[in-house]
Amino acid sequence: MRLPDEPEIPTAINIVPMIDVIFAILTFFIMSTLFLTRSEGLSVNLPQSQTAKVQPSSPITVTISSQGQIALNRKSIQLEALDGQVQQMIAPNQEALVVVNADKAVSHGQVVAVMDVLRRVPGAKLAIATQRP
Repeated sequence: MRLPDEPEIPTAINIVPMIDVIFAILTFFIMSTLFLTRSEGLSVNLPQSQTAKVQPSSPITVTISSQGQIALNRKSIQLEALDGQVQQMIAPNQEALVVVNADKAVSHGQVVAVMDVLRRVPGAKLAIATQRP
């Protein structure tokens, strides 16, 4: 109950704590998105290219290690079974980007052999992974 001779105190909302909370949440989301990068390939030393273009992320990654071992999305696979497995991953009448991660120490012949197998898969668009110098 207010007495008639008391001065009226204006109501105010202090938004400084709310701004602090919003910035803390914003910082959390920014930091968490930095860890959302997805690496489907095995670690290989990619060759460098000045004209490399960024491609959208691909669910299909074929990796050739420096020892010549082939992996499809981090699972070891034989060259003869590669086309069948990739074809199962591509929806009918659709196109999918297949990224080839070949170590720079792998022979050119083996990379061509893998790409030849992948070109026989309907709907597979090939891309070769490189890194900028």
